[in-house]
Amino acid sequence: MTEFDQTYDVVVVGSGAAGMVTALGAADKGLRVLILESTGAWGGNTAMSGGGMWLPNNPLMRRDRAGDSREEALEYLEATIGDEGRATSRERKEAFVDGVADFVDTATKYGIELVRAPDYADYYPELPGGKIGRGLEVKPFDVKRIGDWWKTNQSPIPLPAKTDDVWLLGRAWSTPGGFVRGAQFVFRALGGIVTGKKLAGIGSGWTAAFLDVVVQKLGADLWLSAPLEDLVIEDDRVVGVRTTRDGKALTIRATHGVMLAAGGFDHNVEWRRKYHGIDGAPSGARGNLGGAIDIAARHGAALELMDDAWWGASIEALPGGSPSFIVGERSMPYSIIVDSTGERIANESESYVDLGHHMLEHDKDGPYWMVTDVRHARRYLRTYALDPRANKKMQEAGIMVKADTLEELAEKLGVDKARFAETIVRFNGFARSGVDGDFGRGNSAYDRYYSDPTVRPNPNLGPIEKGPFTAFKLVVGDLGTKGGVVTDADARALREDGSVIEGLYSAGNNSASVMGRTYPGPGSTIGPAAVFGMRAARHMAKVGVTTTATATATATATTVR
Repeated sequence: MTEFDQTYDVVVVGSGAAGMVTALGAADKGLRVLILESTGAWGGNTAMSGGGMWLPNNPLMRRDRAGDSREEALEYLEATIGDEGRATSRERKEAFVDGVADFVDTATKYGIELVRAPDYADYYPELPGGKIGRGLEVKPFDVKRIGDWWKTNQSPIPLPAKTDDVWLLGRAWSTPGGFVRGAQFVFRALGGIVTGKKLAGIGSGWTAAFLDVVVQKLGADLWLSAPLEDLVIEDDRVVGVRTTRDGKALTIRATHGVMLAAGGFDHNVEWRRKYHGIDGAPSGARGNLGGAIDIAARHGAALELMDDAWWGASIEALPGGSPSFIVGERSMPYSIIVDSTGERIANESESYVDLGHHMLEHDKDGPYWMVTDVRHARRYLRTYALDPRANKKMQEAGIMVKADTLEELAEKLGVDKARFAETIVRFNGFARSGVDGDFGRGNSAYDRYYSDPTVRPNPNLGPIEKGPFTAFKLVVGDLGTKGGVVTDADARALREDGSVIEGLYSAGNNSASVMGRTYPGPGSTIGPAAVFGMRAARHMAKVGVTTTATATATATATTVR
């Protein structure tokens, strides 16, 4: 028998959304929880994200009479995802939709303030069951409440932003609504300062709010720099983990179960080349190396969707830096994306996952260029071009290219001048008519979420004709990988034959995504991570009760004999 150094009811590997919510659900049932984080910073990709959660038919929607239902949510999931293997089974889709309320209600029970993003559309709102306003996020949180924990957050940015701010802040200089939202954002920040608070929103605020409850209120232990080394298995059941802390090897017993929520393999270049055919340009946490996925596979767990990721377009990183994942900027008027020959390849305003797939299918090695005229720079907030020092470095590295004329720009980019000129003329014609005859840019309500309503007749299309012109070099980026452990409706790890690996659970980017090869709505990473984390916790609590009852009955029978 294994000798254990310490015993917990539940051991959670990873401190992002899936891990935090698993810990929340377990602690809510009175279970003692240990969270292991392999790096010196907690929060994972969630802390670095926009913090939104796509949660169809959630309690806040019902409160606001926003018009959603279980049937419509499932209809939409089938229309967008379809059948991409075991990870996207009907059973798992139903488990996701049916588990939303438990997660929201439990978070609310402990004082976590969730708010709706009522204007944010599903990414395919015109499909059957599509809606606007299914996204939730955590209200900006006072990080002073978590004390020194804030210093080790994966992304300690005290910015009181919400996902629902972004679409309007992007046009703060060009529309009245954008200006008003900008003013509201400033007053929100000033209000926090005046009241002595340090408010953080989006992903860093999300993780801080959950740590406050999970660690500080409910007493879960969180160990940093404590990587998972292996699983402990007895009688075909996972009963614990091996880890290292402060240079000391430890074996920890988990009486109810082990949750693998350690993220994907974003920064594992060897795996990226093997499964994706590219080195990768990830925007996620550098500790995502796939170690927990590898350990699960070595113990018999089936893997799925390893060739996919939460793709998108990113501005190429400076040497030693990180790429800039772009969403709203590429959708605004007076911009266009072309390939190395100077031709368009897709609807620039479409879902980032779709654009990423189109870039991969067209030419995964690129290069691609986002070309803008001067109005794009003057009218819209471009998060990747705010720092003059970084801009200078981008120009020196050839990532940012400027020219007074389009002909000069084509020469500097190395694209075919005639073909590039034809592309611009054709695109400008679409902008004037209001109809993108090639890719339908601006046709969807999702496209128009990031747009400029003062530009007519199509708020996503503006002609590229006023210099100086600027081009930014784009690469295929991602918000994390999608492939991992195959799980059932309660996030239990499965073997290739479909049998359950007892005591082992997986969620978030550590698992194969229920969203398959698409991205149904804003927060389709964190939403399922939270829901399946909660479902796993509930299942562990039940397993513990059953196990305890069985052990008691056996002991009683033995005594009677």
